[in-house]
Amino acid sequence: MSLGVVFKSPEGLVLAADSRVTVTGTLPVSPTLAPVVPGAPTPPAVVQLLPAYFDSATKLLSVKSQRHIGFLTYGAGSIGQTEPRTAHGYIPELETHLATQGTDRLSVEAFAREVSTFYLQQWTTGGMPLAPLPPNIQPMIFLIAGFDEGEPHGKVFEVSIPNQLDPVEHHRGTFGIIWGGMTQFLERFLNGVDPQAAEIAKTTLNLDDAQVNTLKQKWMESLVLAVPYQFLPLQDCVDMATFLVSITSEIQTWMVSIRGVGGDVDVATITRTEGFVPISQKHIHSWGGD
Repeated sequence: MSLGVVFKSPEGLVLAADSRVTVTGTLPVSPTLAPVVPGAPTPPAVVQLLPAYFDSATKLLSVKSQRHIGFLTYGAGSIGQTEPRTAHGYIPELETHLATQGTDRLSVEAFAREVSTFYLQQWTTGGMPLAPLPPNIQPMIFLIAGFDEGEPHGKVFEVSIPNQLDPVEHHRGTFGIIWGGMTQFLERFLNGVDPQAAEIAKTTLNLDDAQVNTLKQKWMESLVLAVPYQFLPLQDCVDMATFLVSITSEIQTWMVSIRGVGGDVDVATITRTEGFVPISQKHIHSWGGD
């Protein structure tokens, strides 16, 4: 669930994330009344899945000791079987962990490795399953963005707990958008086609892999939104990142489906000179207050 967006531009980095946590419970459903037949097998129990939504989660994260870096999370909303905690809930311990490393300023890649190491430890201690994960368990994925000292442009890395622990860099030497989570509508908007379209075409039209690749290439040439990422000012990047998360949340309000994206959109920028700057972030307030 969730949706996170990182925009790498020449003027800086933009991070945007929604605030929804989805918890799915079960409700027993009474079986259809029928005559009891002696010796007949007991019908299987029927349950109904009931999603519940909480819209105050914090998925856009930062630490005080590394103000040139920010990161966001999506996928698994918490760690722990009996006492679940969100990624945000571990920030004080992460600060303590980083303090033991003896480095005033980490590179973005080094910070990503520390995030991977720290949250894998929490994942393991919390009794979460290790890789390969079963189909019903999502990994906890992080996009880590920031500036290395003296570098003119930012960097973006991805780690996934517990199945991709080495940081993978996105848009190395280029500019653009990185996204993750419930990306169906975002991909339709940016790429002009649903991410499931290639598989549907392959099955329906009996296409081989070469034909599917040709079709994907043609879609890329003809349907991708023409956005000059290398020229966009930082304000436009903020607007677009916010829009991409918001549009998914709004569309889901009209759907009969899991509405995994919602709540406030938290947004921050990271620049070479100012570091991490919150642009729009929710804050604790009294019920019904601002």
